[in-house]
Amino acid sequence: MEIRSATVQDVPGVLPMVAKTCALHESWDPAKYGFLEKPAERYSRWLTARATDPRSVFLVADGGSALAGFLIGTVEQEIPIYRIKEFAFLHDLWVEEAYRHEGIARQMVMRAIERFRELGVKQVRLDTAAANEPARGLFQSCGFRPSCVEMLLEL
Repeated sequence: MEIRSATVQDVPGVLPMVAKTCALHESWDPAKYGFLEKPAERYSRWLTARATDPRSVFLVADGGSALAGFLIGTVEQEIPIYRIKEFAFLHDLWVEEAYRHEGIARQMVMRAIERFRELGVKQVRLDTAAANEPARGLFQSCGFRPSCVEMLLEL
């Protein structure tokens, strides 16, 4: 499995995985992840821009005949009261079911961390759904630690 930078041409192959990611998140917590109609289509333009943005990390796991996974991360600006001025944020990580437990997600995360390090970014952050214990285990094995707990109240 080749882990490589995504291109604009990869976006159509990533969109079905985005749809699966969105559906899974919404099934876990529809209040938090209440997507508008056809979220993958809405993601298309953003992913296309990330594929050509030198400060974004957009990776795909390429199985040759089809894409097996993707990771998308961006560099974000911190509000101006903190020592850290910018941080990387991993927005999404997905590996197709048939390819899970082969180390693909870990390879993509570690490659993203290295790319952000090369960009001079000093911190990488991410969110995981409360129901996603396997993802937390993966991220902890890659060196992440819990830093805050987001809480939600519906009004």
